[in-house]
Amino acid sequence: MVRTYSVRTDLKSLNVSELREWIASLGKQKYRTTQVLRWLYSEGVESIDEMTNLSKRFREDLGLSSFISKLHPLRIEEARDGTKKFLFRLDDGNRIESVLIPDKSRLTLCMSTQVGCAMGCRFCLTGKKGLKRNLTASEILNQILAARQTLSENASMTNIVLMGMGEPLANYENTLKALTLMAYPDAFKFSFRRITLSTVGLLPELERLAKEKITFQLAISLNASNDETRSRIMPINRRYPLIELLALCRRFPLKPGTRITFEYVLMEGVNDSPQDAKELVKILRGIPSKVNLIPLNEAPAIPFKRPSEEKIRRFQEILMESGLTAIVRTSKGSEISAACGQLEAKAT
Repeated sequence: MVRTYSVRTDLKSLNVSELREWIASLGKQKYRTTQVLRWLYSEGVESIDEMTNLSKRFREDLGLSSFISKLHPLRIEEARDGTKKFLFRLDDGNRIESVLIPDKSRLTLCMSTQVGCAMGCRFCLTGKKGLKRNLTASEILNQILAARQTLSENASMTNIVLMGMGEPLANYENTLKALTLMAYPDAFKFSFRRITLSTVGLLPELERLAKEKITFQLAISLNASNDETRSRIMPINRRYPLIELLALCRRFPLKPGTRITFEYVLMEGVNDSPQDAKELVKILRGIPSKVNLIPLNEAPAIPFKRPSEEKIRRFQEILMESGLTAIVRTSKGSEISAACGQLEAKAT
């Protein structure tokens, strides 16, 4: 007797244990989970029929009960520096963007976790249109697979950064499910050192994250050294002020030899003074950390300007003279609006 299903399940919506249970419910051995995972993520197949080491009967059962979701870019824009911006249309008509960034020996995918963003940071275009909805785990993972399909044979994606559209921890369950599969040996098998989650600092979710078994690199979008400035440019600081955020960072469990990255978008006359730099040194004392300095990527809808090169250099010098690791991040893909803070999923 053939079993029928009123709703088919997206295989990429299942974490490893859920997939194992799903396969067991079809009367198959649990080791088949490894085979399916490898087909989905290592091989990136788009059809169950392509899983050729599964029996025909098993593939038929899978086809009746499940399907493989996918994303194909509506548009790919490439900048002179090799940066690629992907525009994806989701099944409900919403649009998201991802950015593939080449840098020496690294090839980093900057991924989205939400359609839009509710955080309202004043230096970022994504939040201008507000939050429309969370992405599913499969919509997050499919960005990797779609971008990977565009690579040449001798190229491979080395790093994943959850720093595109949206606040990852505001979509906690789906983000964690996707992160687990990114690091899982039979799925994408990225090293934890190659996966970075960037957050504005949602404290309850960060507390919860600290108890999770999965490990990755943590980045905090800081952007100011005092509450007055941070609250002005990042509304979330009014709910979770710096003293609470930094206290949590001090007790956050880090793997040996790892540090928290603090991202600091430099804006002319807002947070770029020598005094700001000295305050930053003070508040980060005692936290294993490094600072990524990101000169603002200007856009007409952003009410701030990029500081001069002299101010950027002096800010960096003050941090380094005080013993902090401070790196000025080179802007990439700005002419295609692919640089940090510029994603807004325009479509024509």
